[in-house]
Amino acid sequence: MTDAFTFQIDGVEVTAQPGQTIMEAADAAGIYIPRLCDHEGLRHQGGCRVCTVKAGGRSVAACTQPAEAALEVENDTEARRRVRRDLVEMLFHGGNHLCPICEKSGNCELQAMAYRLEMTAPTRFPWLEPCRAVDASHPEIALDTNRCISCGRCIRASQDLDGKGVFGYVGRGIHRRVAVNGADLAHTEAAGADLAMGVCPVGCILRKGEGFSVPIGERVFDDGLIGHEIEAKR
Repeated sequence: MTDAFTFQIDGVEVTAQPGQTIMEAADAAGIYIPRLCDHEGLRHQGGCRVCTVKAGGRSVAACTQPAEAALEVENDTEARRRVRRDLVEMLFHGGNHLCPICEKSGNCELQAMAYRLEMTAPTRFPWLEPCRAVDASHPEIALDTNRCISCGRCIRASQDLDGKGVFGYVGRGIHRRVAVNGADLAHTEAAGADLAMGVCPVGCILRKGEGFSVPIGERVFDDGLIGHEIEAKR
């Protein structure tokens, strides 16, 4: 603890330990920095950029940027919120996210992030409307990549935690998507109990038999905005 140092987030002094990222120090201090690709227990990727903050006068991903002594960070400002709205809106436009009929509604981090950013009707960008086949070949898991936001959580969890490498990226740019290392999901090592099957923030990876099992009022985000459990530490 003697090596601890302090820096500021929106004028609030935050204590950090050597090696901590801005996001890790913020979480410990009860300051929520929005994120979609980052997940506790997974290595940081910095892919979604929703956690972008201004640190030392430049934009950085809070999940990968190390905290530094005396650093001044802008997080909850209108400029940062505007950037995050743009990013989240593009994620909606890049897939098929039909929230009212989605099994993940109320438990979906993309939906919850939109609510936190006060975005209810994304309309500014053209809809890409992908049409990808749903892979329901596996007896325990269904995969609908029309809803995928390319966060990479399933890839990192499968590689690092499950030791399998079931998922991976294919394609480039707007054509990049998550694919499986077999002809279909049934022809992989995937199992319903895999940790990779529980980290998807949206309704892309679903365990069969669990859809709509949680009643309204008991879903993850029915009790508060996404991030409220972190802010409750303050």
